Amino acid sequence: MKQDQGETDIPLSEMSDPLPSSRMAPTRWRLWLGGIALLGMAIRIGSVLGRPNRTPGADGFYYYHAALLLVQGKGFINPFYYLGQYHQPLHTTVQTASWPPVFVFIMAVPAVLGLKSYLIARLWLCLIGALAIVAVGYVGKEISNQRVGLIAAFLLAIYPNIWMSTEIGLSETITPLLVALILLSAYRFWKKPELRYAIWAGAALGISMLGRDELALLAVLIFLPLCLIAKPLALLKRLGLLFAIAGTSLVIISPWVGYNLVRFHDPVFISSGLGVTLASTTCDTTYSGEFVGYWSFKCALQAPHDTSVDETVNGSHDQAYAWSYISSHLSELPLVELDRLGRTFGFFRPFQQIQLDSVIETRPFGWARVGLVGYYALLALAIGGTVVLRKRNVLTFPLWAVGLDVVISTMLTFGDTRFRTSFEVSLVLLAAVSIEWFVAMRRHEEQASPDSRSDGPKVMESHETLAQVPNAQMDPGNVGS
Repeated sequence: MKQDQGETDIPLSEMSDPLPSSRMAPTRWRLWLGGIALLGMAIRIGSVLGRPNRTPGADGFYYYHAALLLVQGKGFINPFYYLGQYHQPLHTTVQTASWPPVFVFIMAVPAVLGLKSYLIARLWLCLIGALAIVAVGYVGKEISNQRVGLIAAFLLAIYPNIWMSTEIGLSETITPLLVALILLSAYRFWKKPELRYAIWAGAALGISMLGRDELALLAVLIFLPLCLIAKPLALLKRLGLLFAIAGTSLVIISPWVGYNLVRFHDPVFISSGLGVTLASTTCDTTYSGEFVGYWSFKCALQAPHDTSVDETVNGSHDQAYAWSYISSHLSELPLVELDRLGRTFGFFRPFQQIQLDSVIETRPFGWARVGLVGYYALLALAIGGTVVLRKRNVLTFPLWAVGLDVVISTMLTFGDTRFRTSFEVSLVLLAAVSIEWFVAMRRHEEQASPDSRSDGPKVMESHETLAQVPNAQMDPGNVGS
């Protein structure tokens, strides 16, 4: 991470901030970031007001009505049963942990204040989206510099695949904020592997697990390697930091886990939705034909279901049914897995997938097409951003580990555009690095051009200033501090 003491002549293209004089004062940078966050919130509010009479459906129905029932003092019960959606008597009470609780808590905030309309709930989520923009800006600053932070925030603000979830009222609204908190804590911990940053990392991880349970994998994919490479710390101290991260996470999730252990027949830790998800993705409909790699309600109906038992028992039945089908179709599984990954990452029937998103999740089809093109552009730029960060000796594996998390989650379930939301946060950050590098290079070329040499003393002064930058400022570990 450190530059040798004698190294001062670093190529402009490989420095995180090529022209020190161009750095903003912290207050000015925060004002810019706040302005971008307001822009992003305005975009989200506009999308919500564009469809003010939307009614919640599918996952959105669960989150919204589960929040209302929670505020009414019913606890975490299944709104589909209570409101008679599954051909059950009205007000049938069924305990549920089908999804993690954080998004339900967030959706409940307006209802606590007496504002119970779905429109108000979605407008409230626009503020959560703005907070995510700010958090991503800070991550960009942490991994590179101020300009990368602002570019990343701007990209997240305008990127349709991110703000469409807010308009629909889905839990992917909080995914960018959660991922940003994890990445920010990870890079702080990498630079300073100390107990305070280990506790922060554990807190970010624990909260994220209660928001999106698949993010629990990042404990192994990001924080375990970070602890192991935290040299020159002694092995015992590295293990102590790892236990601090794990212990803090466990403290945060333990109330929810304890609540679940006393409610259900079978043990439930974060969520109980794996069984029905597996059942809905393992049948002939999703193993071949038009919907291969996707999910089908017909698949779920083929699994045995007993309305007299709680959802954990039915979940076990669903899993048994799914594993039975999988074991008898093992030869087809590799191609199905590739199709699932292709759907999630936009390389298998991408236009059919966004059409399915439009029909089933009611995503605006026009904006979904814009989002698909934007995704391909971010993916290409992210490759360049990875190269730039590696040349600056900045770790990139935490950013790509988020993508690996999506790979594993998709292979266990099915392919869906919104499943890659967490990875798109990484793509935004890497793309911002690539864009900032290109702009810096163009600026340097313009200053080095023959036309600019007529102003020789000023150019020389700029280079002399660069040569006088202390080594500590060139250390990638100090970038963004």
